[in-house]
Amino acid sequence: MSELLALLVAVPILAAVLVLALGYRFDRLGWPLAVLASLVQVGMAGSVAAQVYGGGRAVTYALGGFRPPFGIELVADGLSAAVALLIAVVSLGVLAYARRAGPRSPTFCAQYLLLVAGLSGMSVTGDVFNLYVFLEITGLAAYALVATGRSGRAAVGALKYLIIGTVGASLYLLGIGYAFVATGTLNMADLSTRLAEVGYDATLVQASFALIAVGLAVKTALYPLHTWQPEAYASAPDSVSAFISALVSTVSAYALARLTFSVFTVDFLAAVPAAQAGLLTIAGVSIVAGSVLAVMQSEVKRMLAYSSVSQFGLVVAGFAVANEVAFVGATIHLVGHGLMKGGLFLAAGAIAVATGARTVEEYDGLAARRPVLAGAFAVLALSLVGVPPAVGFVGKWYIALGAVEAEAWPIAVVILLSTLLTLAYFVRLVERMYFRHAGAETEVGAAAGPAVTDGGDGEPRDRGPDEPSAGMIAVVVVVAVLAVALGGAASLFGSLMQPTLDTLLQL
Repeated sequence: MSELLALLVAVPILAAVLVLALGYRFDRLGWPLAVLASLVQVGMAGSVAAQVYGGGRAVTYALGGFRPPFGIELVADGLSAAVALLIAVVSLGVLAYARRAGPRSPTFCAQYLLLVAGLSGMSVTGDVFNLYVFLEITGLAAYALVATGRSGRAAVGALKYLIIGTVGASLYLLGIGYAFVATGTLNMADLSTRLAEVGYDATLVQASFALIAVGLAVKTALYPLHTWQPEAYASAPDSVSAFISALVSTVSAYALARLTFSVFTVDFLAAVPAAQAGLLTIAGVSIVAGSVLAVMQSEVKRMLAYSSVSQFGLVVAGFAVANEVAFVGATIHLVGHGLMKGGLFLAAGAIAVATGARTVEEYDGLAARRPVLAGAFAVLALSLVGVPPAVGFVGKWYIALGAVEAEAWPIAVVILLSTLLTLAYFVRLVERMYFRHAGAETEVGAAAGPAVTDGGDGEPRDRGPDEPSAGMIAVVVVVAVLAVALGGAASLFGSLMQPTLDTLLQL
């Protein structure tokens, strides 16, 4: 039993209250308190991961001493420990970036910490209704953070996010309601046993899975349920874009995998082939459609947003293939994408601060003007394409091997096609940065400020400092280095995940 699981949720909530209580009296205390809480969060998440991977088994905690299935249980296994550690590390990195880039008001810091609490709760809860509660905390905090942008575009993006996100959460709630009617329990482990007793051919069970899967697909932003994502990512402040792109959909995809394998189990997928086929279909369509839409964009942040639609399709496809190799690949890509995509948004924000460049055309000659930022952006972009030895290559390779092993040939073909499309939209940026010279129009645009983005209405964008700080650049460079270095740790991670794989895949 580990009390640290409860503290992963409690510490950021208490810190958010403290930030609000002291922030209105001491305005500058908000950011330092948030950083302190994030440092504690990293330490706790690292300790939980060490317990899980060192002991080779899951750790649990019963809230209030009420044993499951009657009480709420928190659980960390190899999958959830990796996600919890990712949340802690990314939240600390983005806060370091936001010190100069902003926002950093007490209100922002409190919302930020509440989002960390919601995401952490989603990663370690062992109760399906408790997952809904954390899903709503995450959603409300994310909507508010998107709205912190100072333009009307941010307000519209947050409203769209709110409406569509509420639909997704409602579908999920309806799905767990059906499961509760069928079984009378909400604990994940107990629910798994009772669903099998009811029978996977029962209408309530199949309807429950369909509603839960669609609800979480909305939150993950799989095509065609992705419509909230591009505007939310593009209109939010750069720090917020990086944070929610790295974690919110990532944890939702984790939740989909958690419920599929811990609650419904691989036996359900075997008994109901339409469920597995449905997941693979929506994942395959999302992979291709997201990549095609990304190629069509001229605004960098919107391009990155549509890229996420494709990448999460790849992650869900890996989980849906449901064999050991693909599952490990999906987990690696889930964590790797969180780092790489968060780093790309941070790099794009720092580039915009330094040069005003926010569109593809404005990246002409960037390597000559900002070599460090251009280099970090290029490394992260090529990592996401899947150039070895980066973590992006390892995740895709494992998923493709798993698809071939399972004879899921359409998914294998789609992965190859998506890699080529990803290469297409990132190579044009790299080509402009390194093989073109900045024209007079680009230089004027950089001096005058950012240009209006696709879908914009001519309103001014948030302006950061005139020069990115050393801390902002350092965060981007560190993420780029991690994206390459973590590729070499894939085999070790696979062995550490083996006890979890044995349980979830019933090997």
